[in-house]
Amino acid sequence: MGDVHEDPLAELALRLDTLRARQGLQKDVLRRRAGLGKTVVSQALNGNIVPSVDTLVALAEALRTDVEPLLALRNAAVRTPQTREGSQEERRLRVPQRPTEQTAFEERYLSYVAEQHSQLTVVGLDLSRPNRACWPLDAAYLSLELAESSESWSVGSDEADQPSIVVKRAEKALANRRRVLLRGLAGSGKTTLLQWLAVAAARDELPQELGNLRGKIPFILPLRTLVRHGPLPEPHDFLSAVHIPLAGSQPAGWVDGVLVRGEALILVDGIDEVPQEHRGATREWLKRLLAAYESAHFVVTTRPSAVPEGWLASSRFTELSVRPMDADDIEVFVGRWHDAARHSALTDAERSQLHDHEATLKVTVRAQRDLAQLSSTPLMCALICALHRDRRGHLPHSRMELYKAALSMLLVRRDLERSISVPEGIELTEHQNIQLLQRLAYWLIRNRQTETDRAIALAIVNDALPAMQALAKQGTAEQVLTHLVGRSGLLRQPTLDTIDFVHRTFQDYLGAKAAIEAHDFPLLVNNAHDDQWEDVVRMAIAHARPNESADLLRRLVARGDAEVEHRSRLHLLATASLQYATEIEPDVREMVEQRARVLLPPRSREEAETLAALGPGILDLLHGLQDLEQDEVDAVFRTAALVGGDQAYAFVRPFIQTSSSSPSLYELAEGWERFDADRYAQEILLRHKDRLHLSIQTEDQRNALRFLKPIINIYFRGEFTQDEIVEYLSPEHTERLEIQSGQQLEDLTFIRDFPALKELALGQCQHLNHLEDLAGLPLTNLRLIQLPSYFSFEALESLSNLTELSLYTRLPWNNLGELPAPESLTSLRLAEWINVHLAGISKWEQLKELVINAAPTSAEWREISALPHLSRLTLGRYDLSHTTPMRGVTHLHLSPSGSEPQLDRVPDIFPDAQQIVVNCRGSSFDMIDITPLKRIKGLKISLNYAATVIGQEEFSPGMVHRYPRPRTKST
Repeated sequence: MGDVHEDPLAELALRLDTLRARQGLQKDVLRRRAGLGKTVVSQALNGNIVPSVDTLVALAEALRTDVEPLLALRNAAVRTPQTREGSQEERRLRVPQRPTEQTAFEERYLSYVAEQHSQLTVVGLDLSRPNRACWPLDAAYLSLELAESSESWSVGSDEADQPSIVVKRAEKALANRRRVLLRGLAGSGKTTLLQWLAVAAARDELPQELGNLRGKIPFILPLRTLVRHGPLPEPHDFLSAVHIPLAGSQPAGWVDGVLVRGEALILVDGIDEVPQEHRGATREWLKRLLAAYESAHFVVTTRPSAVPEGWLASSRFTELSVRPMDADDIEVFVGRWHDAARHSALTDAERSQLHDHEATLKVTVRAQRDLAQLSSTPLMCALICALHRDRRGHLPHSRMELYKAALSMLLVRRDLERSISVPEGIELTEHQNIQLLQRLAYWLIRNRQTETDRAIALAIVNDALPAMQALAKQGTAEQVLTHLVGRSGLLRQPTLDTIDFVHRTFQDYLGAKAAIEAHDFPLLVNNAHDDQWEDVVRMAIAHARPNESADLLRRLVARGDAEVEHRSRLHLLATASLQYATEIEPDVREMVEQRARVLLPPRSREEAETLAALGPGILDLLHGLQDLEQDEVDAVFRTAALVGGDQAYAFVRPFIQTSSSSPSLYELAEGWERFDADRYAQEILLRHKDRLHLSIQTEDQRNALRFLKPIINIYFRGEFTQDEIVEYLSPEHTERLEIQSGQQLEDLTFIRDFPALKELALGQCQHLNHLEDLAGLPLTNLRLIQLPSYFSFEALESLSNLTELSLYTRLPWNNLGELPAPESLTSLRLAEWINVHLAGISKWEQLKELVINAAPTSAEWREISALPHLSRLTLGRYDLSHTTPMRGVTHLHLSPSGSEPQLDRVPDIFPDAQQIVVNCRGSSFDMIDITPLKRIKGLKISLNYAATVIGQEEFSPGMVHRYPRPRTKST
């Protein structure tokens, strides 16, 4: 755009407001469509400040206009030539109207973040030289896989139509996510991922996939630090709360301004490190921040069991889970660890030896399945690398042996073997080291903290010295603590006045040992229901002598018997702990396994996942199960499939062949992922190939398709090319094709080569921009999921055979009546984020099924109720307050999603209902009262994930079905 404007900022504001007015959009509607805050949109439309590039891009997408003329006006308003993207000057120009002191401080802060978080402590890398016991983040960061469960999709899609999980590399899984709750096991890399996000954002070096985070200012908020200082901080205290030296010089209102403008990336680490009784307050703190600064980006981390699924669902968080490293990831990590070690090696001989160790370990990890499983997190993989180097290729085989060997290596052997005998003038034996570290660890555990003031740590050491005379003679408590932090490899000092363990796993291991030595069995058992104590209890049983472990297990079982609320958790914890005990009395083992059998067989996907987390030992308890219901068959199979490996495969193969009822086809297809692809395809899938909906995620699975031809139904969930997708398909046989995360696809011309294709699903194919290649095809079912904002839907009108259409993506119109779909549609499924009004839906008079995920207005309800053939209706995030009666709806599916289900209104609004499904997952209420539904004669009711049901006795047997199926109370 070459015009020169006297006031380009005013011209920019005028153009934006004119575009908004022409489309009849209220400011609130525009704000929601663009995903921006009220202040940001108001300032852009009023011309108060120069909007950021991200703001303009979002507004242009929302207004369906070309962004380039708007950017040209913005550049003119800046009145300074733009420099290359990512430079400091570009950052300064994002909001040039800010006071100079703010932009100067912002540059200082970003430089601090980039420097402060650019290093990681590496287990056992080189403790003889602490300055080299770190790893540059650039080399350490490994892009792990993150999984999103189907629960975070819109309601209303059949489970068989959804993947149980969608797996992507971290950068792609986080792309275009404004709010993420990230779950991961200890040592899985959650904190490292947050550090990488912070540093990459501060340096403006984020990859292309995370373009939505470009220009964001990161704030790392470790809850381990924050919870020690009382109430969680307000924004103006963010810097001081985490001891950033620049806090005192920040301009007044700077953090608030960053948040208001939507330029903040809030990285909250460690919900699990907050005591259980304070997690509700932590959630309220987060919700207050979200309410005040809805445009800010949030990533929150937690261990999996710390908070229930859907914990932040009402705040529109997407839940992702860190996946274990696979064999390729482990090999990459082993290579990087040894590269870093070679950089710190002193001699050529040492570097050569490290090359040999690397090659040997890569072979060993692939050859030994148990070792591969232990290596599946970055922490454990680093520990194994260090031990392998330290022990010259000889490794312990169990987790507890690994920890014990690691302590010996970290505490004593490295210094002894390098002739570093009395660093800091203090010489500690391994036993003295462990005794002091145990005291620190146990204090942290008892006080539910993972970080303490240095003064408290000093007091703990000082209290121990009178009983350790040989050590007390060497120096003061201050000198001993300095030695522990500098030489142990287990402690670190994040700030001048705080102490914590390098990793919480070591804290739990040492604290559990201290608990056993103190005979604090009641304390262990009384806290066993708390997820912060789970690993402590397991390790305590491993540390205990046989009679002590038996005592602990009896106490766990007895408490579980007495407390219904925690029964399942405690009994399963006892079961999981069996494999940690070196010796167990037969009667105690039988008692524990008997309680486990009450929880067996599993009856749901969630129960299967809980059992699978216990490891291969759970398979022994699953053997011999007979007379299973179908939900139990599916869940038992899923449990074994999630365990994976040769032992699990030996379990599932005869289970499929001899069981009175086989697993569902859905479970068979999903179970493929954890086993050898070729073997599973030939021995299990082949006999069902004509009825299976195959799910392809890996290259091995794709290659195994050669055994399953001809392919009829198939789903690709990964970045496969067009040639890879079609290689094993059959044009005359393939009827159903789904492609998720198809980043490699640029057009759909190949679809025309499949004349038998009736159903097609496309999701997250970011390089596709239209459907023109499908024009005229005889497709009957089309699903479109999270497609680019510039995507064109015009070709829909040429699909004359289309009867079922699912739209889980943004639409470029103001109302549904502009959708160019054939009027012969009989099924229409709509996500909440389509961002259009439902006005005009009445043009599809043939609709029999409708799925909507946002509450319609009164006028829209009237239009929906007028549909003459509508018999199936699914509602998510609904409000029945203004709903007009809808006779003819026979099948109703409700997902309250955090609100009350309003079942008292259902009989008046849906008097002809024959079947109703209420999905309580993610809802905030604990009880559901179905008594009002007895007014509908002959109604069948399905309740999913309902904790407590009132009124079930009012219905005839068999009329109310619950999933998961409740268990009879028993001890």
